[in-house]
Amino acid sequence: MAAAILLSLPVVSCRSTSHNTHTYRPYSERRNRTGSTADDAPSTQTDKKKPTPSGHGLVSDEWARLDVKPHNKKNKDLYKELKRWLGTPYAYAAHTCGEGTDCSGMVMEVFQAVYGIKLHRNSAKMLEQNCKPIDLDDLREGDLVFFITSGDGHVSHVGIYLWDNKFIHSSSSRGVCVDDLRQDYYATHFYTAARVTTR
Repeated sequence: MAAAILLSLPVVSCRSTSHNTHTYRPYSERRNRTGSTADDAPSTQTDKKKPTPSGHGLVSDEWARLDVKPHNKKNKDLYKELKRWLGTPYAYAAHTCGEGTDCSGMVMEVFQAVYGIKLHRNSAKMLEQNCKPIDLDDLREGDLVFFITSGDGHVSHVGIYLWDNKFIHSSSSRGVCVDDLRQDYYATHFYTAARVTTR
């Protein structure tokens, strides 16, 4: 319960005034959430333990514990860059590795650094102008996952998909961290998966 409250803090930096043009069912209705219970949500102990960045936001213990590694040799640069961002604190309207970032700021900077692609600064416009929605079964490393975390029905949060339902994002309560799409909060607020069209 405490984790759900912490995770439900609005991620207002990525919000848009435009309405979504597509209707998608929540992730929980689109995938078999084997073993997906309230226990899958981040524990309050994890939430209270703030990551301590070293270097440029690297939290090697969390990265190693999650066994996050590229499954495709072509993605080494992506993972190297994401590892730098891990542990960066959340900061509204910011996008600086190791200092502070919001969700769309981190995604924008990572895509610029790794792929040389300039994405929109706003998560809803990022989806509308830079991406095409894809089926969940087509998700691959480097695709984006979008969420509606506010009550107004607008896309308001974005993360980068890794593998095995894991994604990296800037949480308003925990900073840049890795979570699982099957966790109750993210499964409920999931909007769509998408692929950047210029890659």
